Amino acid sequence: MDTDPTDIKSIAISATDLVAAIEATVDGSETVLRVTPPFSGRMRARLHVVQPDDDDDTIHIEPGSLLTTDAPPYPTPDDTADELRADDDETYSLERHRTYHEQRLAEWRESLPDHVVDSTTLSDTGHDVTVSLLGA
Repeated sequence: MDTDPTDIKSIAISATDLVAAIEATVDGSETVLRVTPPFSGRMRARLHVVQPDDDDDTIHIEPGSLLTTDAPPYPTPDDTADELRADDDETYSLERHRTYHEQRLAEWRESLPDHVVDSTTLSDTGHDVTVSLLGA
């Protein structure tokens, strides 16, 4: 089994996994995208919640490190309530806020894959790899 992570040249990541990982970190979960041995030139990173007994040979990729600096921030309920209250054409209500928040979350989820970096440095190995995003 090849455990040399410097063999990795590119990592494929599911857009769904990336969005879920970002959302989970916002909620305070230690969620990453994980690559496990055996390592080869092209690997797939999968959604993973960090556990105390995780294998030392795995590589954890912080999901935020895969986004460009202009990626839209996660729309919190407070943010969307403020946006809705600031709109003079809308009357705030809890139902309107719920609907608006769901709409903003859907827009955020849809737009996030457009802000993925082309490459990243794996912190566990110190070398650059190409990142490709798989469909949802």
